[in-house]
Amino acid sequence: MGRSINTAILLSGGVGTRLASDIPKQYIRVEGRMLITYALEILAETPDIDEIQIVADIKWREDILTDAEARGIPVGKIKGFAQPGATRQMSVVNGMQAVLQRRGQMAGTGDRLVIHDAARPLVTSGLLQECIKQAESHDGAMPVLPMRDTVYLSRDGKSVSELLERNQIFAGQAPEVFDFKKYYEANLKLFPHKILQINGSTEPAVMAGMDVVMIPGDENNFKITTPADLERFRRVLRAGHRRGEGPEMPDGGTDGER
Repeated sequence: MGRSINTAILLSGGVGTRLASDIPKQYIRVEGRMLITYALEILAETPDIDEIQIVADIKWREDILTDAEARGIPVGKIKGFAQPGATRQMSVVNGMQAVLQRRGQMAGTGDRLVIHDAARPLVTSGLLQECIKQAESHDGAMPVLPMRDTVYLSRDGKSVSELLERNQIFAGQAPEVFDFKKYYEANLKLFPHKILQINGSTEPAVMAGMDVVMIPGDENNFKITTPADLERFRRVLRAGHRRGEGPEMPDGGTDGER
């Protein structure tokens, strides 16, 4: 079948209601360019990624390509688009199905899937490559941050039920990398109802018993959800954060976005 293929799905179907913007957050212009193109640029320039499938509403697709070309991003890696689903996980499934339909065949042995959010613009090539590297000897890999705060469980949402072990709790980030074939089959097993209840992309893999290894995340790889997050991103840009470096090794903490 030839060598394995690393396919990135870039999720850009959210509506961004918490940002109180007239347009989805991933299409807001920051420093003269669409937010989505920051992550897209890193995906396109990372050697270990062979192709990119973007999940975005049809009305934004031409603008994405135009903005990417204007930034000098190598758009040749972008092999197609897929329509957003009713939930984030259905968008992931739509992206996978679009890839398989384009290829005209199932994923081969060794093919990997890289899932990333357009709303995480500060992902680095180093983090992407480390996730892909670790997924070579596991069924999947994801970056995480350890908890810095004390964490409590409340069963009724009003009072404390118990204290949780902080050293056993981690905040997940993207990118998440999986064995394409195993992960696709894990998602199919959840149809038609359970798939709609999935909150995180790693959840179907865990439910299927896949071996997903954790690697140190990056404090700067936060998800933009609120106006405060957007301002934080602008501050990072002004400070001259150099994307493409390896992942930071934080003392602890979480961006609280997952």
